[in-house]
Parts: sequence; structure tokens; C-alpha cells
Amino acid sequence: MRSRSGFSTLELLIALAIVAVLVSVALPAFEKQKEKVRVATAVADIGGMSVAIKLFEQDAGYLPASLGDVGFASKLDPWGRPYEYLDYSSGKGNGKPRKDKKLKPLNSDFDLYSVGKDGQSQAPLNAKASRDDIVRARDGGFIGLASDFDP
Repeated sequence: MRSRSGFSTLELLIALAIVAVLVSVALPAFEKQKEKVRVATAVADIGGMSVAIKLFEQDAGYLPASLGDVGFASKLDPWGRPYEYLDYSSGKGNGKPRKDKKLKPLNSDFDLYSVGKDGQSQAPLNAKASRDDIVRARDGGFIGLASDFDP
């Protein structure tokens, strides 16, 4: 009798089943971590852009009319959408005024935010479409997920 080397079909199926279970457990955790990285990237972007806007204001004496005035015209958020900006003093920019759950403005100078993963947003942060937005609030004292903001 000759000895056989290799795997039987049953052994291969068991190995494939184990790999499939491991992938099904790891994939959601990987996606969740990927989303955390995107949020952290948007927070860092908004922080850096806020500093650039404030420096522009110090030099020029007024806020920029758009993100393009401070070199961020083509800057996209981690989901591939442009950041939203609104200068309260002139009403210029591509964004809309953001409000907390009491419908008070988030900032007194300018709004800067990402519409988040779903690409949708409404003025109040407690609206369902706004919960995943990354916002600047309290004149830069808070930058993070709208769902984490508590006035």
C-alpha cells in the first residue's frame, strides 16, 4: 500500500470554515477601527484649518471668505467630500450655521465642519443626519463628533 500525502477534501473544508469564521469576526472590528481613524483625521484637519483661518484673520483683520483663501480649496475630508466653512461676519462660505440642541450657534466667529460618513447634515447637531458630523464648536474649544458635543 502507498501512503498518501496532502489534505483530504474534508480537511480543506474544515480549514476554510475556520478561516471564514475568523474573517467574519475580524472584519467588523477592522471597519470600526477604520472609521475611528477617519474621524481622528477629520478632527486633525479641522484643527489645522482653524489655526490657518485664525492666522489669516490676525494678518488681514478679517476672516477669509472661503477655505481657498487659506490654501484649502481642494481639501477633502476622509470620506472624500469638501469641508464646510461659514464666516459669520460676512455670511460667506459654503457651509450653513450650525446650532446646538438648544438651537444656539456653536461658534461666534466661523463654522468649520465635515458632513461625516453619511454625507448628510442639518443645522442642529441633535438631528439624526448630523450625529456623525465632525464639528468645531465653542470657537475651537471643541472639535469632534457632533454626537459627543454637549453644550
